[in-house]
Amino acid sequence: MIVCPNCNHPNPDGAVQCEACYTPLPTTSNCPNCGATVQADAAFCGQCGYNLHSNAAPAAVTSVATVAPDIPVEVPPLVEPDPLLELLQPDPLGINPPAASPLPPTAMAAPPAEAAVSESSPPSQPPTVAAQAPVSEQEVSTPPPEATPAPPQPVQTPVAASRTQLQQVTARLFHVQSDREIELPQTLSVIHIGKPNDRIPPDVDVSGFSNSEIVSRIHADIRIEGDAHYIEDVGSSNGTYINNLPLLPGNRHRLRPGDRISLGKGDLVTFLFQLA
Repeated sequence: MIVCPNCNHPNPDGAVQCEACYTPLPTTSNCPNCGATVQADAAFCGQCGYNLHSNAAPAAVTSVATVAPDIPVEVPPLVEPDPLLELLQPDPLGINPPAASPLPPTAMAAPPAEAAVSESSPPSQPPTVAAQAPVSEQEVSTPPPEATPAPPQPVQTPVAASRTQLQQVTARLFHVQSDREIELPQTLSVIHIGKPNDRIPPDVDVSGFSNSEIVSRIHADIRIEGDAHYIEDVGSSNGTYINNLPLLPGNRHRLRPGDRISLGKGDLVTFLFQLA
């Protein structure tokens, strides 16, 4: 019995098309194991479960092998390489190693200096040592660049040193009659010359010198302005003389080393101005 694959109608064995829907029926064959009728495209037998494709594969292979035509395989003949191409490209693929040259590697390319070094070196020494020798000699023989000297810097004299030098200069009064020196105070800007009194005590007391009676108690002042010394009469009775010339009250004279100062008339109390 053949079942229609379209409407599932059972048809008798040997039928070509379905009796109900007129659909072409599949071809049938017998199971090689139990002999039951099975469809040609079935994979297993419905009666015994035998694998129907186990015997089909060898038959198909056999049929293919017998049907395939015997076509001979043509092998192209070998072509000999062009000798000119072999000269230009001896080993384009890099398969064969280059032939060793009979000459040493430094015999053709090395300069005379390098060849001499390679001949003196032992055979086991690599040729690169001879090639590096001239480079090292050139590096050793090249003198280093000379350093440019720095321009000299001007020497500046500090102001403090000059001021210290000016401060070390001291003014003195040398008493001619007794050969005594009186150093003027450096901490005062106005130095009073006279004798002890109740109004202005003198900084230079002349009461101990001879003929001091002609000197007034407040006689003269020496004023210090910077590095200059000035003397003026402050209303003395007998006057003040500079280098034997009278100094008028209200006027002042800039003292210079060696100036002669006379307190009173007659040049009896005389001092010489000095700087030390």
